[in-house]
Amino acid sequence: MSFTLFPGTRLALALESLAGLSVGDALGAQYFVPGNKPSDLLAARTPAPPWDWTDDTEQACCLVATLDEGDFDRDAFAARLGDVFEPYRGYGPGAVVMLRQIREGVPWPIAAAAAFDGQGSCGNGAAMRAAPLGAWHADSLQHAAVQGARAAEVTHAHPEGIAGGVAVSVAAAFAAAARLNGERPDPGRLLLATAAHTGAGVVHDGLREAASVKGVEEAAARLGNGGQATAQDTVPFALWVADRYLDDYPAAVAACVVAGGDVDTTAAIAGGVVAAYTGADGIPGAWLSSREPLPAWLAAASGE
Repeated sequence: MSFTLFPGTRLALALESLAGLSVGDALGAQYFVPGNKPSDLLAARTPAPPWDWTDDTEQACCLVATLDEGDFDRDAFAARLGDVFEPYRGYGPGAVVMLRQIREGVPWPIAAAAAFDGQGSCGNGAAMRAAPLGAWHADSLQHAAVQGARAAEVTHAHPEGIAGGVAVSVAAAFAAAARLNGERPDPGRLLLATAAHTGAGVVHDGLREAASVKGVEEAAARLGNGGQATAQDTVPFALWVADRYLDDYPAAVAACVVAGGDVDTTAAIAGGVVAAYTGADGIPGAWLSSREPLPAWLAAASGE
């Protein structure tokens, strides 16, 4: 990586990744609505707007609003998550309890460690919001991994939940770096580079396995499609999609939709990573305009 990133460039990269994440989330969520058929998307027919985004986007907006020079500010991030979260956005019961505790003043390390009877969460929540942080750190996969872990630990104390956040951060950094270097990496490179910076465990092993997968149906069967809402059965698949369709945002989202499962989250992860590579220009304009506007507080918090 032979480039220098200034704060304004870092923020621009993060915001473009957020655009991809939020559109993937909002469009993916439409396929939980009866009558909306995945086959329609393959024929370039999308659901009627507006497309409301979910907790994936709300948490990603909190992350982007917290980004700054130096180490990721976990205390500020936790406070923002607790202050703005809206339970009806699709938060799971465990997340609602945790974020209410944080809102009421429980320190985030205690709230996160108490989840799931003290095991901590291995859910896909840290991963679903992480891509913009990775895009911000496009100049260093190592920094993306370290800061991805810091951001994940605010809500996920389980090693696999943290690994999911790290993996998506690194993948987005890799994608943004490839864009800045003007290269289209060969299939598999993103997955193997991400695995190299992800700690040992099920997520790591899934990333390495994903590098040999050929098609969407095989990917969902071997890696999972997020149906269990864990990092383990979500992140390898979503990053396989990003790796395979890195230069084709609509195809990446369509692959997530066709695979089923936790569609809004897999499309948010893949969409955030792919947009780190394509930029916002890779997202169809009609899709961007169909997505519910991002929260008004984001612009003020991020300085935009």
